[in-house]
Amino acid sequence: MPYWRLSAFYFFYFAALGTLMPYWGLYLQSLGFDAFAIGSLMAIIMATKVIAPNVWGWLGDHLGQRMLLVRLASLLALAFLLLMAGAHGFVQVALVMACYSFFWNASLPQFEAVVFNHLGNDAERYSRLRLWGSVGFILTVVMVGWLVDRRGTEVVPPALVVVFGGILLSSLLVTDDGREIHETQSSILAVLKKPHILAFFVAVFLMQMSHGPYYAFFSIYLQDYAYSKSDIGLLWSIGVIAEVLLFLFMHRLLQRWRSAAILRVSLTLAALRWLLIGWFPDQLPLLVMAQLLHAASFGSFHASAIHMVHDYFRGRHQGRGQALYASLSFGAGGAVGTFVSGMIWEQWGAPLAYTMASATALLGAWVVWRYIPAAGAEAAPPDS
Repeated sequence: MPYWRLSAFYFFYFAALGTLMPYWGLYLQSLGFDAFAIGSLMAIIMATKVIAPNVWGWLGDHLGQRMLLVRLASLLALAFLLLMAGAHGFVQVALVMACYSFFWNASLPQFEAVVFNHLGNDAERYSRLRLWGSVGFILTVVMVGWLVDRRGTEVVPPALVVVFGGILLSSLLVTDDGREIHETQSSILAVLKKPHILAFFVAVFLMQMSHGPYYAFFSIYLQDYAYSKSDIGLLWSIGVIAEVLLFLFMHRLLQRWRSAAILRVSLTLAALRWLLIGWFPDQLPLLVMAQLLHAASFGSFHASAIHMVHDYFRGRHQGRGQALYASLSFGAGGAVGTFVSGMIWEQWGAPLAYTMASATALLGAWVVWRYIPAAGAEAAPPDS
């Protein structure tokens, strides 16, 4: 397995996320956009995840050239991002963001399918590869935060261009693996009609919907409480460090507990996290505790969810399975959560926005408890 080549792509891909999530909202604020406009623009990044992964997933499952599609998407994302320098006003900024985020979001699900083909029967080792994405996120959050503190938010687009270039270069180092299994299987619609799979997608949608106020406004919220840009970057980093530490032994958790049980606990802890952020932003110890819970709200959640997708969708369906997970959770869930949180934030303020996020995560935990079998996702055959 080409460990370092696979890890490099994760490193740069999530380094881009480490630039976008903490600082793009601040950059948009510096352009004069209000909270509603920022929420709407940030929702575009999530919304493109609804369409892009499914288009690329269909192409990948039918053409089989997944890495070729990853490279094409990475190239086009970089090309459209370069147009940001000439964008002015809401409409132009929205169009550029829609274009570059479409292709950026298209690449990851196909790369995930390639990674699982390389892993073969060692799927539990996924978290050891994915942790380098978290490392890339941490380093970028800290470095860009330092630059923003000293030079202002105008450094954010150039920093993103550098990272997108890294994504393209790292994609050239990875080849498709020949071990993809083309087993006989029912149609993907038949798979999607199973109640426990529908429940899974509802739960992951709700989890990412609950992240709306965090991804769009966490940095702005902290800035309102007089935290410096460097402090904000460090608080983002604390969450991802906790995520990295969890990834180091996540394979042991998956060997001991079923993925569905881990998913349910992750959703419950996410609900606690949003309450701590929403109601105690001026209490640094509680804020640090909330950031440590990122290990659950993203780390254990994503690792268990990605294993459930791998179990549910086999053979030619795996690309579209990964795409559906990305589009319905990070895409549709993230877009709805970001857009709604922008409206709530503008009308009723941050505490209510985070309280609604907490309730949304708790609803997701109930869906997993009620509708996914206690034996776990792995016990249900893909075509049973």
